[in-house]
Amino acid sequence: MKPTSTIYINGLGNVSPQKTTDNGHFLEEPCFFETSQLRCLDPGFKDFIPAEMIRRMGRIIKMGIAASKLCLLDAEANPATGAARKITPEAIITGTGLGCIEDTEKFLTSMIKNNEEFLTPTSFIQSTHNTVAGQIALLLKCHGYNFTYVHRGISFESALIDAITQMQMGEFSNALVGGSDELTANSFAITSRLGFWKTKPVQTLNLLDDPQRGTIAGEGASFLFLENQKHENTYAALRGVTTFLRPASHTEISQTLRDFLATFSLRTDDIDLAILGLNGDPRSDLIYHNLVETDFQNTALAYFKHLCGEYHTASAFAAWLGAMVIKTRSVPDIVSVNKQMQTHRPDHVLIYNHFRGNNHAFILLSRP
Repeated sequence: MKPTSTIYINGLGNVSPQKTTDNGHFLEEPCFFETSQLRCLDPGFKDFIPAEMIRRMGRIIKMGIAASKLCLLDAEANPATGAARKITPEAIITGTGLGCIEDTEKFLTSMIKNNEEFLTPTSFIQSTHNTVAGQIALLLKCHGYNFTYVHRGISFESALIDAITQMQMGEFSNALVGGSDELTANSFAITSRLGFWKTKPVQTLNLLDDPQRGTIAGEGASFLFLENQKHENTYAALRGVTTFLRPASHTEISQTLRDFLATFSLRTDDIDLAILGLNGDPRSDLIYHNLVETDFQNTALAYFKHLCGEYHTASAFAAWLGAMVIKTRSVPDIVSVNKQMQTHRPDHVLIYNHFRGNNHAFILLSRP
């Protein structure tokens, strides 16, 4: 297989707290809540998973399978001819921050209640972090490369880097890549005690204006279908991804950004839209505000965590958003930060996200 230099996003699937399962309707009816946690909308799992299997699956597994199948159906469609092509992914690569928390909790609870005796294996088997990728492969009968990254706030980006690297080397011509994390009552309670979330419910529409420390918890499963060929329904070109850990200063972040863009012969002025991981926590958002002051004063800005909440792989939702913006050539008002700087033809979209100031990443998308 010949190496390739350009990777294309040819399919999208997104299960989130928003109505994102139909890519033909781009945030036309956003959902707003007064809460400190956002849960995904049930897309109707019976449409994607055999009925006899659903009852044995945790929510994150069902969410991941639904998002991956939505992604493949989207990639298989051909609007020009109306005929669908059949796709079997050559690789399935996923990222998750905490994996199958619900099944882990079930297994540990069972251990305690039964004094570590007479334990059923189902919850243990499904508590491993790679269960989502494994179940997708079983249902799709995909026997190729299958890998899951558990790198906290850059888990999804790590999956993207793996896919890009191997596709550029010619190891495979397509890959199904996604990020997924779930929220449970216990995980929310534990992280609340650590000060992660706002103590009082907040109107998600006004998330950035809320002065409380912390943000709102979220969850989701978002998948991209990557190929080395451009098609009629191509959304965007995935130019590159870079990650970095605990930058010492804002200057280091700015220099990392400029070095990253320079590898594609771009400058910050060439970015038409910057999608930032603003989450309403003053401490976290300061990092984004500093970068805007030095590098994006004249750039259209967008944010997304008021729609999906904060979680380790929230950047997968941002990747869906960025690809949709390029394909539709529009930035929904609901995600726009500075409407006066609105762009009408975004050719280059940069996603910048960090998780609690530790894990940082840039993702660059361009018009194909």
